[in-house]
Amino acid sequence: MSAPAHARGGPATATRRAVLWVPDWPVAAAARAAGMGADAPAAVLHGRGMVAVSAAARAAGVRRGHGKRQAQRACPELVILPYDEGRDAREFEAVAAAAEEVVAGVEISRPGLLMVPAEGAARFHGSEEALAEALVGAVAEVSGHECAVGAADGLLAAIMAARSSVLVPAGRSAEFLADAPVEALSLAAMERRQREGVEDLVSVLTRLGITTLAQFTALPAGDVLARFGPVGRWAHRIGRGEDVRPPVLRRSEDDIEVAYEFEEPAERIEQLTLVAAESSRRLDEALLAAGVRCSRVRIAARTERGDTLERVWRTDVGSRAGAFSRHMADRVRWQLEGWLSGTANGPEPAPLTSLSLTAQDVIALGDEQAFLWGGVSGADSRAQRTVERMQSLLGPDAVLAVREQGGRSPRDRVLAAPWGQEVTPARKVDHPWPGRIPDPAPATVLPLPEPLQVLDAGGSPVIVDRRLALSAPPTWVRLQADPGKARAAAARRHPAAGHVGDEPTWEAAEPIEAWAGPWPIAERWWSAEASRRAYLQVALRRAEGGPALLAAFSGGQWWLEAIYD
Repeated sequence: MSAPAHARGGPATATRRAVLWVPDWPVAAAARAAGMGADAPAAVLHGRGMVAVSAAARAAGVRRGHGKRQAQRACPELVILPYDEGRDAREFEAVAAAAEEVVAGVEISRPGLLMVPAEGAARFHGSEEALAEALVGAVAEVSGHECAVGAADGLLAAIMAARSSVLVPAGRSAEFLADAPVEALSLAAMERRQREGVEDLVSVLTRLGITTLAQFTALPAGDVLARFGPVGRWAHRIGRGEDVRPPVLRRSEDDIEVAYEFEEPAERIEQLTLVAAESSRRLDEALLAAGVRCSRVRIAARTERGDTLERVWRTDVGSRAGAFSRHMADRVRWQLEGWLSGTANGPEPAPLTSLSLTAQDVIALGDEQAFLWGGVSGADSRAQRTVERMQSLLGPDAVLAVREQGGRSPRDRVLAAPWGQEVTPARKVDHPWPGRIPDPAPATVLPLPEPLQVLDAGGSPVIVDRRLALSAPPTWVRLQADPGKARAAAARRHPAAGHVGDEPTWEAAEPIEAWAGPWPIAERWWSAEASRRAYLQVALRRAEGGPALLAAFSGGQWWLEAIYD
């Protein structure tokens, strides 16, 4: 263990903590479950890319993010293992149990990463160096996994210290983090939605030319909050070596506990799924009813033999409606499955007779420092329950949520998925997408394109020729009239005409204030699904300030695709 030499002091709002990190944990857990040796070239595939790669596979040229074919091309003998977050958590129980042989009160942040109360444990073992050596030795002896231990002030600094196996001197975390890339911010996000938000922030910072934490934290905190919101404020704080929230110096609320007694001892994993979900839901309701939230949950179970099993998990989901119960349900189930399967040097596996969940570090919602996404109001919880009620009445596929995916047109960049389901986008946002319509994105994307007329100064239609040039400068636009209003107006003019046809009717032509484009897009020209179109942005001239429209020319016809605010 070595400590970097830094001279600048750090913030006073950070607590000292030690972090134990097992490198490449998903692939280490998968290889152990498959009976493979640690020196085998292996990788874990999730979606279309590798999420974890063993040291042997890395030496052969396989990297995270590689697709299956690319990885096998680099290492033909590569063993590709499936992604299973539950397996990762179950296997990590052996590591947590080994660490608890050295120091009590370990806290699992996520599978592969746990935190240790550094100050008291270091005093007990004599120094932080002795604590780190004891942890590394115990984990290797009991679980058979190699790990790294680091210590620093603040969450991100401690995680980075563990990944480098260093002990950062007190007060020097800001200096330690200064040269780290902004991509390191995602290491401190413990939940999937948090990581996605941080990765989006990092993508924007990189495009702005901000590549290190020193450059990012040099920005005024007020400007960061105004530009990036709560996620920017969160990242700005941890990037300076501070904690996500200041330490609570007084106990403002009592712990909240919910208990569950099994009617018959549970010894099958199938019995635990509903119990984990129900217990987590009850704890979430108890926290909401008390107007509080927590940052840690202690999971305790009693076995038929009388043994008591306990483990503490960290939860950073804040008080988003429904997020806490879903987050904890998985962790409770994983923990119970790990206990049923047994661990080295642990109690003999036995059926479980009771379960209790205890919310720790409980504080009132009004007193909390916002985590990554802040809190929610009672209205948010009611909205969540309303949406779930609609799904139960209409079906899960009838209620959709929208997220961004990769694409060139605004319509292609919208991914609609059933509410509450995790869907992997078919197209990645961070790909180049040459020819993409430039930002800002339109505020409204029409469900279906509507016919539109773009006219020149003489009233003739403007077209886009084969050379992707406009036949004349756009001067006028005609929007399609509302069909219902058009039929009513026609019926008033011709009462005896009967049914009015479906031929489109047009509103009066409106002058164009400014226009930009066209942007040609030709996709999949080699297939039957070929698409060739050109986009044009036009701003209408109105006394009250006209909107801007996104029009597409395809098949000899203009179409209204979207509307800008």
